[in-house]
Amino acid sequence: MGKLQSKFRKRSDLYRASQGEKTDSIFDSQVVQYEPAHQGSVNTVTNLSPDLCVSGGSDQAVVLYDWKQGRLCQTFQGHNREVTKVLCYPGSTWIFSASRDKTVLMWDLNQGDDPIQEFCGHELVVNGLAVSPDGRKLCTGSRDNWMCLWDIESAKCEQRHNISRNLVTHVCWVPGSSSVVQTSEDKTIRVWDSRAWQVTNTFPAKQYIQTHCDVSPNGNYLVSGSNGFGGQGCEATLWDLRQPGCKVVEYRGHIQTTACCMFLPTPPGGTARVATSSHDGSIKVWDQNTAVCLGTLALDGAGPLVALAPTDSTGLLCASFSSGLHHIQVGQGSNQAQGSGAGSGGAGCLDIKVLARF
Repeated sequence: MGKLQSKFRKRSDLYRASQGEKTDSIFDSQVVQYEPAHQGSVNTVTNLSPDLCVSGGSDQAVVLYDWKQGRLCQTFQGHNREVTKVLCYPGSTWIFSASRDKTVLMWDLNQGDDPIQEFCGHELVVNGLAVSPDGRKLCTGSRDNWMCLWDIESAKCEQRHNISRNLVTHVCWVPGSSSVVQTSEDKTIRVWDSRAWQVTNTFPAKQYIQTHCDVSPNGNYLVSGSNGFGGQGCEATLWDLRQPGCKVVEYRGHIQTTACCMFLPTPPGGTARVATSSHDGSIKVWDQNTAVCLGTLALDGAGPLVALAPTDSTGLLCASFSSGLHHIQVGQGSNQAQGSGAGSGGAGCLDIKVLARF
């Protein structure tokens, strides 16, 4: 994995916007530049509150940042290798961070800069983090093929399950249920019952590694991202969790690995949307049901775009390898903007632009 990442870093300057895409230079004078959150690449970002985000990067730090004010609020140091994933438990001050140092740390904003809990037991990098809806259990997944279920209060591993070749890439807890979904380098998606800690469904294998997944707020749909190159693979796929293994639509248009895929909050009176980010340096927003691309933003020079975090129906935070974190505005494009290439997708396409970097 480290060699792959190095390759992407070196070649990220080769990824350029295709015809019809809006290109945003990292040196654009209209973009506000705030104090950088990290030194080096940013691997992961999530929201803690309407104006605070949490991120992790190659500098081994977990950072709390006020992205509306452009202010670094707090830095947490505890990992001794780069941070791969961060997660916040909704409505709390809890932060969880996973790392290449094989551990997961738990932090509380009200209890200083030191971790309040450490979850040790994996043998390789931890790529998956999910907290149960009641906030009592933590699920972790790793490249060591193990899926683990922990009691958060005691940090005790209560359940472990190893499946050959199940190199976990991401984990999601299905809202309001006992089910956990995970993607894997073996190209499959698995659904787990957290009560028995057994796989209840395995989706048909895709052609390429499944890199990421997200579950819709109503728990009915799953979107997953695919590895790929040269336009082969690189898609995101919408699945119906009520009919396990039922593929609804595919979102095709990226030319390198789709690293992140997220359900966006639906705007008032609007249609359901999905956002994707890719190693090709672009973000795309799609109509969830028709798979029409509503808008594309290519971040020239930003390198692979590895993580997204929706702020609301009109905003996204995006983590990049080469130019930190970006605050992205997703607005309805005018006819003039559409004609000048502000997005792709025809009528009703979106105007997507960078407001700030940090």
